[in-house]
Amino acid sequence: MLVLVVDSSTPAVTAALVEVSADGVVARAQRCTVDARAHGELLAPQVDAVLADTDARPGDLGAIVAGLGPGPFTGLRVGLVTAATMGQVLGIPTYGVCSLDGIGHPAVAGEPVLAASDARRREVYWAVYDGAGQRIAGPNVDAPAVAAERARDLAVTVAVGDGAHRYADVLGLPLRVEPRYPDATALARLAAERIRAGAPGEPLTPLYLRRPDAVAATGHKPVLP
Repeated sequence: MLVLVVDSSTPAVTAALVEVSADGVVARAQRCTVDARAHGELLAPQVDAVLADTDARPGDLGAIVAGLGPGPFTGLRVGLVTAATMGQVLGIPTYGVCSLDGIGHPAVAGEPVLAASDARRREVYWAVYDGAGQRIAGPNVDAPAVAAERARDLAVTVAVGDGAHRYADVLGLPLRVEPRYPDATALARLAAERIRAGAPGEPLTPLYLRRPDAVAATGHKPVLP
């Protein structure tokens, strides 16, 4: 089955096509551009590009996988709205995966791992994975020092992700170079069991973890003296 994967939870805007079969998940095409200010402009053309790269059409898709975040409000909703709209129009199921799982799961090599992405405001979105790749803490949003303390409590020995690189001095852990951003093939693998089983599509509920920066005004200022 041909599956589209999208993620816009980080500055990396990603679209990929993978083939999910009984034997595994194979990447067919991927486009990824790191630009924190252009999620809306980049994602749709990248979806078109990966389809063109494989001579596929939207009607050839059997499912869509989307990274649920955590991530900033504006960027994250681009990927989720794109996935939900395409799924509805094409009549195919959509499946969500925590975007941090796409960073932490592929980095596991038998030891606990801290996955962290940049949450701005001098904070990180983070989660911890055990040696088998299971998430055992998070996702949360905290100052890097808080994530570092929790990682020590869980005997974490290595960190991965863009947030880990940005705050390496605070985390005090050895770094894995990759993946720096959510890995599209890993997201597909984490949804593969549901895809193969033909599970019903899921609502793509975003993991914002905190309120958006922009809020509605609560009152009106007088304009006359």
